[in-house]
Amino acid sequence: MSTATSAASSIDLSKRDLTLDIARVFCVVLVVVIHLLMLGVGFDDSGALLVTRPLEEQPWFAYATWAGQIMPLFFVVGGFASLTAWRSLSRRGGGAAQYVRNRVLRLAQPAFPLFVFYVAVIGGARLIGIDPQLLDVVIVGAGLPLWFLAAYTLCQAFVPTMAGWHARAPEATLGVLLAGAILVDTLRYATGISEIGLVNLFFVWLLIQQIGFWYADGWFSARSPWQLVAIALVSYATLFPLTMIGPYSDDMLTNLNPPTLPLVALALAQACVLRLLRPALAALMSTHAARAVVFVVGTRLMTIYLWHLPLIIALSGVALLIPGASPPPGSEAWWLTRPVFFVVVAIALFALSFLVARWEAPREVGGTPPGPIVGLAAFLTFLPAFCVMQWFLDLPLAILGALCLGAAILLLGRWPARTRVAVPA
Repeated sequence: MSTATSAASSIDLSKRDLTLDIARVFCVVLVVVIHLLMLGVGFDDSGALLVTRPLEEQPWFAYATWAGQIMPLFFVVGGFASLTAWRSLSRRGGGAAQYVRNRVLRLAQPAFPLFVFYVAVIGGARLIGIDPQLLDVVIVGAGLPLWFLAAYTLCQAFVPTMAGWHARAPEATLGVLLAGAILVDTLRYATGISEIGLVNLFFVWLLIQQIGFWYADGWFSARSPWQLVAIALVSYATLFPLTMIGPYSDDMLTNLNPPTLPLVALALAQACVLRLLRPALAALMSTHAARAVVFVVGTRLMTIYLWHLPLIIALSGVALLIPGASPPPGSEAWWLTRPVFFVVVAIALFALSFLVARWEAPREVGGTPPGPIVGLAAFLTFLPAFCVMQWFLDLPLAILGALCLGAAILLLGRWPARTRVAVPA
């Protein structure tokens, strides 16, 4: 390991809880693995092209999502990191606009080249006359992970506000958010209007983020192991009446968009499990090898998340050109080739990161923009991802995303430094 890397690791050990870093890395890597197993592209015995979802076709898939739906844990860990960063900034005299500016840039900058890429690829594919039906299947699938950009931008924009509520009335804040989530779900299922559930982008994800705030305050570390086990078991147990008697699907991916109450139960259970695993994770992260892997992957997390599915789709297309490399999706041969395909995808992502990962570091020049400007930029970052979540990716939404994210970066990236003007006596 280089001296620079060793120094970086030393700094991380003294100032960060590295068990949360490895949890964040685990969440994103698991998402990559799941998407790799969900997308099946190959030829059947007659030579016809097949595009299927092999993982979802397994009879055990729905209940596997009770463990595999890991995104609530990512928002819990994000809540811990957000509250810690906000408190640190506040102690140094920083304000809400400065915090949101930095966090929104961390989301808008990596997403901008992806939307530009989609504009070029979808526009080019339309021009050269690729089968519209096949193209629609591909681009809709490629845009599915973008919901995260909308949800996380919303959460980050509200961190200063929610941190203030948490400081003043932590229990009441949880209660209000939980009541809001239940009310929204009740109205949604009572009326049959699915769009009502979109309001839970606010209540559900902010509630899960608040669990991360409680984790940062030491609530989970103050619980004994048996208490954490009991809370986790009760949280998982609530999924049975919610999905068997209540209106929710037993597939936690279905409960993701719009977000629903079962995700809150998952978040609480996963937070308890994370705390229970902390001693083992801390021991793992005391090794140089583990810290190096987490450092390499952790500095590229947004790149990996945003680009992994386009790369999986592109490499699946390339495999179609190689004799024998695309067995029928879901066949024994297909499952056996997935570890090799994962390695290929990982190498491709690592190579791609040298081109696009530079967008992950926020470029802040000059003073902090006024609050309304920061709010506008946050909205511009949220809007295209929300539209893709609702109406799926296509060329107009790709153009919208490139324009909105480009504008957000321009608004936040450079701002004239505030200077004091001397007032004559």
